[in-house]
Amino acid sequence: MSEGDGAVPRIVAGVDGSRSSVMALRWAIRQARLTGAVVEAVIAWQYPASTAGYAWAPMMMPGVIDYEEISEKTVAEAISSAANAGSDVKISTIVREGNAAEALIDAAAHADLLVVGSRGHGGFAGALLGSVSQHCVQHAPCPVVVFRGHAEE
Repeated sequence: MSEGDGAVPRIVAGVDGSRSSVMALRWAIRQARLTGAVVEAVIAWQYPASTAGYAWAPMMMPGVIDYEEISEKTVAEAISSAANAGSDVKISTIVREGNAAEALIDAAAHADLLVVGSRGHGGFAGALLGSVSQHCVQHAPCPVVVFRGHAEE
């Protein structure tokens, strides 16, 4: 954590609503309490892709599904579930359109720690790491904690 420069340590936690990400956020909040850090809970969303011939394109359906609103609710519920009532840890949120791994790497710039779940809503159930957590481990500009959680996820 940042020492001696007067900056408040910052922990970035990836959230996608999965059990693993909520447990990772809970761990990040406990770590922040121990170190005097602030927590930024980050969630990213994308429009589903559709194919037209050989090209992939975002499938925008204005007014049908508000992915940003769903993401805002998801991160708010995760914080509510992970933070203890009366917690003195400052938690802010970043809700961003785009690739989840890129959003986390960008948010982790100048952070002291990045915390992610081992896998979210995609991928294979038996996978040790999901694609987002794997990307973060390989490319983050700060130390990364991958919270594995429970095998029955």
